[in-house]
Amino acid sequence: MKKVKTCRILLTALLLLVVVGIVVYRLMLSTPSEELSPKARVAAILEEGGCLSCHTANAELPFYADFPLAGDLIKADIEEGYRAFDIAPLMEALSGETLPNPVDVAKVERVALDKSMPEAKYYLMHWGSQMTDAKADIIAAWARDYRTDYYNDGLTGERAGEPIRPIVPATDIDEHKALLGFKLYHDTRLSVDNTISCASCHGLETGGVDNHQYSDGVEGRMGGVNAPTVYNAVYNFVQFWDGRARTLAEQAAGPPLNPVEMASTSFDEIIGKLSADELYVATFASLYPEEGITEASITNAIEEFERTLTTPNSQFDKWLRGDDTALTAQELRGYELFKANSCATCHVGANLGGETYELMGLRRHYFEERGLELTEEDNGRFKQTQDERDRHRFKVPGLRNIELTWPYYHDGTRLTMDEAVRDMALYQCDTELSDAEVTDIVAFLRTLTGEYQGKKLSNVNEYGVVFHHDDDDHHHHHHDHDGEHHHDHE
Repeated sequence: MKKVKTCRILLTALLLLVVVGIVVYRLMLSTPSEELSPKARVAAILEEGGCLSCHTANAELPFYADFPLAGDLIKADIEEGYRAFDIAPLMEALSGETLPNPVDVAKVERVALDKSMPEAKYYLMHWGSQMTDAKADIIAAWARDYRTDYYNDGLTGERAGEPIRPIVPATDIDEHKALLGFKLYHDTRLSVDNTISCASCHGLETGGVDNHQYSDGVEGRMGGVNAPTVYNAVYNFVQFWDGRARTLAEQAAGPPLNPVEMASTSFDEIIGKLSADELYVATFASLYPEEGITEASITNAIEEFERTLTTPNSQFDKWLRGDDTALTAQELRGYELFKANSCATCHVGANLGGETYELMGLRRHYFEERGLELTEEDNGRFKQTQDERDRHRFKVPGLRNIELTWPYYHDGTRLTMDEAVRDMALYQCDTELSDAEVTDIVAFLRTLTGEYQGKKLSNVNEYGVVFHHDDDDHHHHHHDHDGEHHHDHE
């Protein structure tokens, strides 16, 4: 009888412990007070979720980081977490008056909706950190409201909360300077031997690129990085893959003096040529009366012209603006897959990219598996900062008119959208997409081709021959109606 009584006491105590544990667990998982502002609630969720434990430069190690084996795993997780995402700027914005970067917002929203962060191995040690439906709803609502307020693009209703935005062309263009910029953009006198212009690598009739893996400069010299499109470049927060130019004007000053591109020795050399042209002298005197022909006025005019190179009114933009007939069921499926597979965490905004630097090979070692020798260009942002965290980190390319701008990636190694999509999912998300998923996503990407000067943008190379440079050999690729490339060897 005494043994039974003891068992009952032990069982009661055990049940009481379980009940207390459940109560404590639920209390720890409770959402932040509704009296807080939306961004303060999000900040509290992120802090309680332990995001700062892995996604900051100087993360504080927990006491068990000194334990054998476990410590090494924890330190590796923290290193990988910071390498993937630095949350400090977002937390600073949430606690202050500045607006967060839309990419940071999209990343937090995605992991909250997926409940992929924090990982189980973290929240099992830190009970209150687990992502719940209620917490995810708070973050999702904040993200939608943020976009509605952040973007001035006229979207209304549910679509005002989408991570991708329609293009709104600038209305403050100086048309006379833009016309001068157009002439300069196509003027081969910016190159040392008068053979190469800006348009040689960024043709307006070829999607703003040249469809080469690497572009040809003067005397057949070859660059080491794929030429990004000039269309919609105005939306990029910096220019060049490594971000070495802050503005379009700074970017325009680079190629003329680049020894493998235009190879002019100085802008004085270029100014001397242009000053021999009476029409240029008169035009610059009229538009830049205090300066005349200078490096600053030349690049300013080119920048003004490039500001006109936007491509609004794509099928997807029409859908964003409320036209439910603009997209097919397959294209809509592709968009949902694009978001579900985290593509719309880096490829956001009006240009679907160009807002941050991101690591190439986030989940798998792209450069190890690529099978090509590393080049200086493969270092990406590291070239400018010499910060090891920036090695292989690149400005995210915009996806507007992507069907016209093959080959893809900074190294130009992917020739079709199918290849590019499949490998992006693999190397950035460690996800193997099915053929059907790839087809649907590519169908969505084709809806991003917009209009230039009132006509849908096209590429005269679409049914012709483009060249892929591989060391000293040139391989021909016929870009056929089905979008596939076929290889011929000279």
